[in-house]
Amino acid sequence: MEGTGRGDGRRDVTVTDEAAVGRAVKAASLGNAMEWFDFGIYSYLAATLGHVFFPSGNETVQLLSSFATFAVAFVVRPLGAMVFGPMGDKIGRKRILALTIILMAIGTFAIGLLPSYAAIGFWAPALLIFFRLVQGFSTGGEYGGAATFIAEYAPDRRRGYHCSFLELGTLAGYVGAAGLVTALTAWLGTSGMEAWGWRIPFLVAGPLGLVGLYLRLRLDETPAFLKLEEDSAKQLEEGGAQGPEGVHPKEATATGDIADIFRSHLPTMILCIGLVAAYNICDYMLLSYMPTYLSSELGYSETHGLLILVVVMVCLMLVINQVGRLSDRVGRKPVLMAGMLGFFFLSLPAFLLIGQGSFWAITAGVLMLGLSLVCLLGTMSAALPALFPTHVRYGGLAIGYNLSTSLFGGTTPLVVTALIGATGNTLMPAYYAMAAALVGVVAVVFMKETAGRPLEGSPPAVTGDEAEPVAAAPPGRGR
Repeated sequence: MEGTGRGDGRRDVTVTDEAAVGRAVKAASLGNAMEWFDFGIYSYLAATLGHVFFPSGNETVQLLSSFATFAVAFVVRPLGAMVFGPMGDKIGRKRILALTIILMAIGTFAIGLLPSYAAIGFWAPALLIFFRLVQGFSTGGEYGGAATFIAEYAPDRRRGYHCSFLELGTLAGYVGAAGLVTALTAWLGTSGMEAWGWRIPFLVAGPLGLVGLYLRLRLDETPAFLKLEEDSAKQLEEGGAQGPEGVHPKEATATGDIADIFRSHLPTMILCIGLVAAYNICDYMLLSYMPTYLSSELGYSETHGLLILVVVMVCLMLVINQVGRLSDRVGRKPVLMAGMLGFFFLSLPAFLLIGQGSFWAITAGVLMLGLSLVCLLGTMSAALPALFPTHVRYGGLAIGYNLSTSLFGGTTPLVVTALIGATGNTLMPAYYAMAAALVGVVAVVFMKETAGRPLEGSPPAVTGDEAEPVAAAPPGRGR
């Protein structure tokens, strides 16, 4: 990418190099795929891990213990966000993303080496929890950084399309995890999986992490962050009296200040938390919890349940980039609202269908939820980074996203399992998703439309053929 001078005293236009955008999208998306591969493995093996790492006895208690350990990683995600997010705003996006991916790989690989409860007793779940904490801490800086990285590289008019590849990585990670677990379960059976087969998916994370690290280390820093550093240097040279034209002095400085994020951007943070809460409850309910729901609550075959979910996720992968492209044309808000309303109105019919128990009924119900989810998946990674200005974008998004994910996303399997246990009502997941979607509808109403517009605090980003028309546009004119 390169900046093109405008010659009239106003800020530069960033002209995108498509090859550089492609490398950025590939490296960020692969890291995101690995993150969700790691988390998908755990959720799809929840019942098996409950038997391996916790005392035998009540199977519901074992499952709850396993999901509690799944949720514990989310407890430290905000801490990781508060460490990595502001660092990403201060020293750069690239370095932090390289660090988070290697920490995630180490945590996941180590879980695959742990002895069982039968071998070392109490130390087995204790070590499992420790490495889940390592995973959670590193993940605190992953999504916010990856979304920021792609958003700051992408041209304004195609940001939705490019950012949708981040969630394509999410689905790819889940498909890889579900496919591998399904194949191993079919090959080894339940006893073989509990004996040693469960280790294989975790051990795969080591090589994946090295590939992701290599790709990320080859990237250049984002143009928006380089511009921020340049503006910061100019401000220091001028004695801090004022920032570049059109930019508040505070916003021309990469401070990595957590207090500033909460003091100056609290309404935006609350909006981010609301959007992410609705999105992640629906996401984790469908992509993480559904196989366990089918097997534990409905008595459906674990292998068949995972196979159905894999088929649905592959369908979503085929359309997610088109959803991102659609959000560039019609706006983020209409597409997000369609997804939220889809969950509100379709969750109950979908779970009633799933409750019928036949292959086609379950597939239809899961697909109904999946089509609603893809509206969120294909749009959210472009909408969330645009909420925050450049100087706090990584930190604001990382903290808001992970606070919300910790409170609402990672706890979804635990909460829904507990609600079903307390009420005996297998439709509780539908009611929980409907409540989340209602929160999401309110959040979408209050968010600003950002499609096709420059990121706040950054100059317009265009492709080469757009550079001249945009550079010649009158001041303040919308694009």
